[in-house]
Amino acid sequence: MRKPVALVTVFTALALILGGCASSLTGDTYSRDEARAVQTVRMGTIESLRPVKIEGTKTPIGAGAGAVVGGVAGSGVGSGRGSAVAAVIGAVAGGLIGAATEEGFTRTQGVEITVREDDGTMRAYVQAVEENQVFRVGQRVRIMTVNGTSRVAP
Repeated sequence: MRKPVALVTVFTALALILGGCASSLTGDTYSRDEARAVQTVRMGTIESLRPVKIEGTKTPIGAGAGAVVGGVAGSGVGSGRGSAVAAVIGAVAGGLIGAATEEGFTRTQGVEITVREDDGTMRAYVQAVEENQVFRVGQRVRIMTVNGTSRVAP
C-alpha cells in the first residue's frame, strides 16, 4: 500500500517542478536577454482572432523522472529475472507517461492575432492568453519586436 502513495507523491512533485520550469509565452513577459534591449515598435489594427493551443514543453526531465519512477516501481514486481524485466518495462512505460505528463502540464491556451499593420502588411502573431487582457477585432495594437521575438499589446 505504501508504494502507490510514494509514486503519487513523486509524480505530484514532478508536476510542480515542471510547472515552475515552464517559460511564459504571454505578451507581457520578457526573458532576461530581452530586458533593456531596444525594441522595434509597429502599429496596426486587429483583423481577426482565433483561439489556439500552445503545446507544452518536451524536455528530458519528464521522461527521465517517469523512467526512474517506473523502473523503481517495476523492480518491485516479481523476483530474479522477472523483476529485472518488470523494471525495464516499468522504466519504458514510466518514461512515456512522464513525457506525456510534462507536455500536458505545460500546455497553454493561446490566441492567434492577425494584424494589418500600418504599412499594409498582414501578419499573424501567437501568444499565450493573459487573464486581464482582452483583444477585439478592429482594436489598434502595438507590435513590439526584440531579438526576433514579437508580441502584441494594446
